[in-house]
Amino acid sequence: MKTVSNCVEDILITQPYLEEALSRNIINFSALAVELTEPISKMLKKDVKPGAIMMALRRYSPPPTLSNSVKMKKVIKNLGDITVRSNLTDFTVKNSETLIDNHAKILEKINSESKLFYTFTRGIHESNIIISSSLKDFILEHLKLETFLAVQDGLTAISINLPEDNSKIAGLYYHFFKRLAWEGVVLYEVISTTNEFTILVEDDFVDKAFTAIKKVKS
Repeated sequence: MKTVSNCVEDILITQPYLEEALSRNIINFSALAVELTEPISKMLKKDVKPGAIMMALRRYSPPPTLSNSVKMKKVIKNLGDITVRSNLTDFTVKNSETLIDNHAKILEKINSESKLFYTFTRGIHESNIIISSSLKDFILEHLKLETFLAVQDGLTAISINLPEDNSKIAGLYYHFFKRLAWEGVVLYEVISTTNEFTILVEDDFVDKAFTAIKKVKS
């Protein structure tokens, strides 16, 4: 049988900013309990008093990954250099039987120009090519028989090197996404390898995005 505490937990899990504020004791428990009275009453299909909700809020224990544990602080402290690459174009192409063969021809061109920015991601139904805009016409020509779902110019990639043990730390990416959201940064694309994290943003968001990531690092 669902309880008030279960409902409080369900609500907080879906609202991480609220959950974090609660864990830092920077929220008014009484006011929040009043605000949650109606949704929790609907969830339980009976009237619930704010006092019961406030008690559940005070007893709630947030996941340890939300707090800045010693391990998390160490990883953030050891974040590597931030690299910015501008003048990029993102191509989204529908997967087909010919895409890989056509993509192989593109790789030959890329291998001869080592300073280009390039990434390729293959999904279940579509693939993405992010590349320096100087090769836009080349890509369009060599994929002219493919189905383009989107082509976006005016993009910038911001990459940060991660410590080797980053894959063992729960909640690391949360710190990036939280800060970017607080700064109002709209992410066009997210690219991740084992030890490198890259966000792709439209040029209008570059300064805010760079500042946000710097704040995580500091």
